[in-house]
Amino acid sequence: MAVIIDLDQCTGCGLCRKNCPYGAIEMVDRKPVVGGRCTSCGACIEPCPVEAITTDLPPRRPVDPAAYRGVWVLAEQRDGRVNQTVFELLGCARGLAEKLHQEVSAVLLGHGVENLAADLFAYGADRVFLAEDESLAHYRTLPYTRVGADLIREHRPNIFLLGATHLGRDLAPRIARRLNLGLTADCTGLEIGQDGGLLQTRPAFGGNVMATIVSPYARPQMATVRPGIMQALTPDRNRRGELVKIRPVLAPDDLAARVLSVVKEQRARVDFHQAKIIVAGGRGVGGPDGFRLLQELAEVLGAELGGTRVAVEEGWIPPERQIGQTGRTVRPELYLACGLSGAIQHRAGILDSRYIVSINRDPDAPIHSVADFRLIGDLFKIVPALTRAVRDAAAR
Repeated sequence: MAVIIDLDQCTGCGLCRKNCPYGAIEMVDRKPVVGGRCTSCGACIEPCPVEAITTDLPPRRPVDPAAYRGVWVLAEQRDGRVNQTVFELLGCARGLAEKLHQEVSAVLLGHGVENLAADLFAYGADRVFLAEDESLAHYRTLPYTRVGADLIREHRPNIFLLGATHLGRDLAPRIARRLNLGLTADCTGLEIGQDGGLLQTRPAFGGNVMATIVSPYARPQMATVRPGIMQALTPDRNRRGELVKIRPVLAPDDLAARVLSVVKEQRARVDFHQAKIIVAGGRGVGGPDGFRLLQELAEVLGAELGGTRVAVEEGWIPPERQIGQTGRTVRPELYLACGLSGAIQHRAGILDSRYIVSINRDPDAPIHSVADFRLIGDLFKIVPALTRAVRDAAAR
């Protein structure tokens, strides 16, 4: 695509320069000149009041939504165990599919994993596409891309959701590129719009704004969703569905990379999904010594320790313990927010908690606006007092 400017028709108003998101247009002698930073995004075309800017790209036409049906979820599994995020996506997919009056399908790739279909049906899938082959036993980008793209071409789903996991973040863009689709990454919200399209919401500009994205020109509408965002349904073990077995067709080029061995690194696992109580800290904790106080409280409560983005960037806690829109979304029974101001990105990641207790000396801290119980005071006095009180209660 090339941006074409009719300089004779141009009035030199400068609106094209103001609307260029990349700063690629300069005004020279009151006429626009397109520089090398232009990405041909077309943002300058519509604002031109005299239609002096055009493009050589053929006009895009929205797809016919009636030709695509079904909400699909990639049933990511590893070593014969379904990733928890899949169950969350199935819960979301059920809500979307009911609004569209369509069915939910799970795509299960692997070797010797047919038994996992029962779990997928229990959590909301109406159909499971099962592709089993030894070459799919371990995740590799090209074989999984081939099988996924072939399934989409044949069955034409309306929506395809993947977890924003290491696997999903690698596979989703490869399938999207192969099929010339759009992709919205790291979504924190999915809704069906009035026209039946998928409204895909994600943080943008470092989490300072929330962008809602639509894909009217391609199907399926693809999105990766952050773990912990959606709510899994209560499994119905009596639920049944249709199992569709697929015979994968792989080309030699798809198998160019071979898995020689799998080395598993032992890491301390942070299971926020199962945590009933979370103790979290922010800038006000002050450093590693402050987090040691929070760790003591977490231990006596049987809680997980978490923190804000600032705490991670300062090196006070590891990245896997970051909570918020740019980290993990949580929904414990009790969330203790200690010394954190409550930026909008963090608040959005904890709003599904049953009870929120805020501890902050600033009575105007935003965290208090979402807290069920507010403790205004010095956390270095309050937290040790809470720890002692819990220990004393447990000793009785």
